[in-house]
Amino acid sequence: MKGATYNQLATFHCIVSEGSISGAARQLEIAPASVSQSLKLLESHLGLPLFTRTTRRIELTEAGHQLFAQTQSAMFDIDSALENVGDLSQVPSGHVRITTPRFAYQFFLAPIYAEFCQRYPEITLEISISDKAEDIIKEGFDVGIRFGDRIAEGMVARQLTPAMRDAMFVSQGYAEKHCLPETPNDLHNHKMVQYRFIASNQIAPLRLNNDGEELLVDMESALISNDTDVMVDAAAKGLGIGRLIEPMVKHQLTSGKLIPVLEDYWFTYPGLYVYFVQHAQRAKRVRVLIDFLQEKAMKQWS
Repeated sequence: MKGATYNQLATFHCIVSEGSISGAARQLEIAPASVSQSLKLLESHLGLPLFTRTTRRIELTEAGHQLFAQTQSAMFDIDSALENVGDLSQVPSGHVRITTPRFAYQFFLAPIYAEFCQRYPEITLEISISDKAEDIIKEGFDVGIRFGDRIAEGMVARQLTPAMRDAMFVSQGYAEKHCLPETPNDLHNHKMVQYRFIASNQIAPLRLNNDGEELLVDMESALISNDTDVMVDAAAKGLGIGRLIEPMVKHQLTSGKLIPVLEDYWFTYPGLYVYFVQHAQRAKRVRVLIDFLQEKAMKQWS
């Protein structure tokens, strides 16, 4: 591909990421005409169109898909190398994007992110809340936080929290009105406040620990939500049995506002991990975020 420059490839990748020439122009802070010209030059060098264009959208051709797939890793390595060299004489600065599920944001990230921003004022932190196990390279994230069993192969992962149990609970009022379950079979006489994943549109499965064996239980739904606050509120109002990662409701369980149900059967999930692409931590802006998260995790759980 003689004649194709790094800038042309970088512009091509930005168009793919933003989904349009105008979006790439905004991201690159240049005129749309300059983006179009760069793309035309790259397509001219290749002798093939990289996008099909309509009045409403722009889509990759087969050649475009192939070029993007085969240069994605190389572009990431080049960008990282340039950033690493530039970092040698600079304070941490730039834009850092992190993706995390809502519950992890609420009980781990929310109490600490402001301190990070204050400690590193030259860094712009972007927090994306999603229950999807993001492909951080494809989606343009620097790091992610997920359960250890939801991290894609090939990612570097560092543990932040110990393993956590999936708590089940009811309100005082519910406990007074109903005969609480004593075995998993008794759950069929109750309804569950369920969580629906936004990304997959699936209901989160109820897993129980039955003497070391995983037991999946189907229950009727009392209410379904994609928000953990709504789930806790619904259980607190007596609509049904609630469930959530134990640290999210520890205070309510300790205070007696919520009553634990079938505690001996609570399923244990791997702890939360921060994950990233190998060598990504060489960029100072990313490295300081990873180190900060581990520092706070160590203070909280050591």
